[in-house]
Amino acid sequence: MIQVHHLNESRSQRILWLLEELGLPYEVVKYERDAQTRRAPASLKKVHPLGKSPVITDEGKVIAETGAIIEYILRKHGQGRMMPKPDTEAYFTYAQWLHYAEGSAMTPFLIALYAGFLGEAAAPLKPVLDDECRKQLDYINMTLEKQPFLMGEELTGADINLSFVLEAAGARGWLGDYPALKEYVKRLQAREAYKRALEAGGPFSFILED
Repeated sequence: MIQVHHLNESRSQRILWLLEELGLPYEVVKYERDAQTRRAPASLKKVHPLGKSPVITDEGKVIAETGAIIEYILRKHGQGRMMPKPDTEAYFTYAQWLHYAEGSAMTPFLIALYAGFLGEAAAPLKPVLDDECRKQLDYINMTLEKQPFLMGEELTGADINLSFVLEAAGARGWLGDYPALKEYVKRLQAREAYKRALEAGGPFSFILED
């Protein structure tokens, strides 16, 4: 059975959601952030040297990085669901979206988050970061203002991976100028599998309010 090493209030929530969408059995091993620093506990390093979540264990393998975990689960356990067939044109578009989420998309939002901790010291960076974050939202919006999911009419692993980027943006009030992106997040969060994943993972502060 797949074990999900799940840190509260983290990107590992996506993996629980993926497993619920697929209807696969899994076990949640929970870890709690330090109340003061909000960092992951040192015990996660016993699972993977980076000490970060998500990490899964399955059949003796330890797999980190959300995109790699999604790819592993879908290829090994997905039975062709939630991804195009490999070696098709659609697959290469899907792969781009899958890895874009934690690459180009998430990076400026994380830097903006950490810069916020610096207060006025980060003021010179703010225009640059705001511009870069808006560039990513503009790019995503070009697709999602035309169709319900990244690949068209059906949810895929790429949507699972990108979800946290937009949830984090929404929680910080950055989706006000992007009604299509706001509706997309609400559409994802309304899914029954998403709700079941919340029950399994615990409190999650990135739920988009009206």
